[in-house]
Amino acid sequence: MSVFTKIINGEIPSYKIAEDEKFFAFLDIFPLVEGHTLVVPKIEVNKMFDLNEAYLSSLLLFAKPIGKAIEKSFDCNRCGIAVIGLEVPHAHLHLVPINSADDLNFTRKKLQLSEEQLKLAQHKIIQNLHG
Repeated sequence: MSVFTKIINGEIPSYKIAEDEKFFAFLDIFPLVEGHTLVVPKIEVNKMFDLNEAYLSSLLLFAKPIGKAIEKSFDCNRCGIAVIGLEVPHAHLHLVPINSADDLNFTRKKLQLSEEQLKLAQHKIIQNLHG
């Protein structure tokens, strides 16, 4: 069982942004920038392109309003998208508020945000997702 499955099942706490029957979105607790969100399928699949076509396309449709909410929530040029897949053997999409390509540099040191900062980021995204 992957760490993401444990998060989806509520065994590990998370800063949930959105959920439906197929997907779960939550804040990365070691983000590249504030608002960095992960979108994961609820099924355990190691590689993104091992998802079937319908599941893969519905992943982007699930992520779209979250990306729009991220853009409204943070001072950024756009919401960048990345699929790296090396950290956790469970397919996942990174949604990151970016102002330059360097904001998607996964070799950079990750931020250490406080619980209050994470809760505020979560609140902003959820408010813009539903507002």
